[in-house]
Amino acid sequence: MPGFAARFLLVCLLLGAAGIAAAQPAPRLVPLPRSMAVQPGHLTVTAATPVVADGPARGAASRFVELLRRTTGIAPRLGAGAAAGAIRFRTVAGMAPESYRLEVDGSGATISASDRAGLFYGGVTLWQLLTEAPARHGRLDAQAVRIEDGPRFGWRGLMLDSARHFQSPAFILHLIDWMAVNKLNRLHWHLTDDQGWRIEIRRYPRLTSIGGWRRPAAAPGAPPLPRIGGYYSQAEIRRIVAYARARAIEIVPEIEMPGHALAAIRAYPELGTGVAPPPGIESDWGIFPYLYNVDEPTFAFIRNVLDEVLALFPGTYVHVGGDEAVKDQWRASPQVQARMRALGIRDEEALQGWFTARIGRFLESRGRRLLGWDEILQGGLPANATVMSWRGIEGAVAAARAGHDAVLSPAPILYFDNRQGTSAAEPPGRGNLVPLADVYAFEPAPATLTGAEQAHVLGLQANLWTEHIRTEARAAYMAFPRAIAVAERGWSAPGTRDFRDFATRLAPQLARLGALGLAPAPSAFRPEEAMRFDPAANRVSVALSNQAGSEIRYTLDGSAPTASAPLYVAPLDLALPARLRARGFLGGEALPGELDRLYDPASVRRRDIGTLKLCSAAIPLALEDDAPAAGPRATFFIDVMHPCWLYEAAPLDGIAAIEIEVGQLPFNFQIGRDVEHIRFRPPATAAGEVEVRAGGCDGERIATLPLAPAAPNPAVTRLRAPIAPRHGSADLCLTYTARGPNPLWAIRSVQLVQRR
Repeated sequence: MPGFAARFLLVCLLLGAAGIAAAQPAPRLVPLPRSMAVQPGHLTVTAATPVVADGPARGAASRFVELLRRTTGIAPRLGAGAAAGAIRFRTVAGMAPESYRLEVDGSGATISASDRAGLFYGGVTLWQLLTEAPARHGRLDAQAVRIEDGPRFGWRGLMLDSARHFQSPAFILHLIDWMAVNKLNRLHWHLTDDQGWRIEIRRYPRLTSIGGWRRPAAAPGAPPLPRIGGYYSQAEIRRIVAYARARAIEIVPEIEMPGHALAAIRAYPELGTGVAPPPGIESDWGIFPYLYNVDEPTFAFIRNVLDEVLALFPGTYVHVGGDEAVKDQWRASPQVQARMRALGIRDEEALQGWFTARIGRFLESRGRRLLGWDEILQGGLPANATVMSWRGIEGAVAAARAGHDAVLSPAPILYFDNRQGTSAAEPPGRGNLVPLADVYAFEPAPATLTGAEQAHVLGLQANLWTEHIRTEARAAYMAFPRAIAVAERGWSAPGTRDFRDFATRLAPQLARLGALGLAPAPSAFRPEEAMRFDPAANRVSVALSNQAGSEIRYTLDGSAPTASAPLYVAPLDLALPARLRARGFLGGEALPGELDRLYDPASVRRRDIGTLKLCSAAIPLALEDDAPAAGPRATFFIDVMHPCWLYEAAPLDGIAAIEIEVGQLPFNFQIGRDVEHIRFRPPATAAGEVEVRAGGCDGERIATLPLAPAAPNPAVTRLRAPIAPRHGSADLCLTYTARGPNPLWAIRSVQLVQRR
């Protein structure tokens, strides 16, 4: 995304030092600082510019020089003492944690703070000032400013799920860089779950040799996929933790208990309740019933694991999960029930509370604090426990009212495995739409709390679950730029809620992050279309918009849109065939993400995963095909509880046939008894059929497409069936017949075929 740094200067009238009104370009900084006075003049920095720091500040000064070198190729010289025209990092007393003061003028720059985090963040802000425009002839310029800044909340977090899909240590280091330059300060690292154990525990090597690997699920009859997995050695973790601490980030490890424990129980079956997990179940998604038992040897195991964890992670908090602990196996276990009676515990919820309190006391004896998902409220909290509220904000509210600290992390708004745009280019994930603007609008301070209760709200955190995000590139895409919105909501004053202004300031930041190796999602900037087709006139009306609300420019001659291309102001009326290319612009500079759409007689009668609607949204997912084993795979949009699709207002005049692209997926979902509610019409043939009905799902069946040709193909199959002559338009409902949910059949696209 070259050229971002020259985009759209926001002009403000600000008072200069002498009290004279002067029009100066306001630097586009993220997160927005607490206060910023723009002054006349600028600072020029070259490789010869000295960077000086007192002893405690040398680390932050070194990080600043490194940032400039990596993103611009210019590396000022790091020295000591005083020098004219220098960039100075100095430690002063009396400033709040993470706060800093930045003063920039023609004679140099001074960053002052009382702690290393504040010094680091002051350097990050100066780096943003120096990189708003590209370097010219080895020189960087920064606007003269005086900034007084500090965070609104002390917890500004991002959770990465490495248990479901393993990411390399190199990716974790990149993620830390991307977080740090946006002033995010907590990396919650989800290291264990049912599908994988990712942290080396030397006392229990089977946790990683067995629990760290699995073979992905495949549809019945499909070729098996290669085994996947991995783990982080203790040496790698030490390096990652040190790298994060140098960039003002505390890593919070999560070791799940008592539920989400299948990986550990697979490795050491004596930790469970005696129910043997079926082979391959570790490749399922959902909520498992496998819990740790409550015997003394199991608590010894947990203490031993945590001792090694604590030696690796020196931060305050250890996350112990506590969520989605299905108690069926506890209820069915004579040993667990006998233990409850001996302890005088009334029910299984109270047993989990006893379990959690015991772990909390252990952590407290080691000088640490227990953190858990909001289910830990149900059985009673340990005295110093902190609650992370994911089922809405109610858990945080209840915790704060009870005098416990809380972090807000509600689904779906802060669950970044949800898609952020409607384009077919969006990667697999959950089906809810959580756009950048909605994340930016989230308020972390619940209005129902009193002032004293508000003090218990530590901040907010977004979670990147990776059940359906199997590559590092997709993880980066799903996290950014939404994580930058989280950073600003956690850092900046509560009155800053202008999304258009945020989008303007976001543009140069994405360019900087590109220089640090990030390829973020363009979803907020990419134009999206709403098309209406008029078959009688053979024309389409196309309305364009984007989430950022920027201007959109377009072409109809096949050329790439530029700042001089026509400005979109109203729906376009186009005769077929037509090619439309459109892109967002800010201040004359192109934004990422282009729409390139051909409208011809076939394409306007086609619907795919970006435009084909689901009939329901019980568990909507964008799922990736399980074939081929290597290379690109198709993505399907499906509600696994009700596989059904709608082609709304389908133009049926002159249509001779319908073609669909269909694929089969494994039903690898742990949803308990809810699976009994998945119903299908009975099949007429062994493999089943796709049925097409006009006028809704109970309407007339106008086509049947047998699935037999697709059954032996693990990848996408194209099926075709004739349609009797019809007139006008109708909503088409597509479902399939089956005897059960495995495999799931999913429709990738629907094409109406005209008579010749």
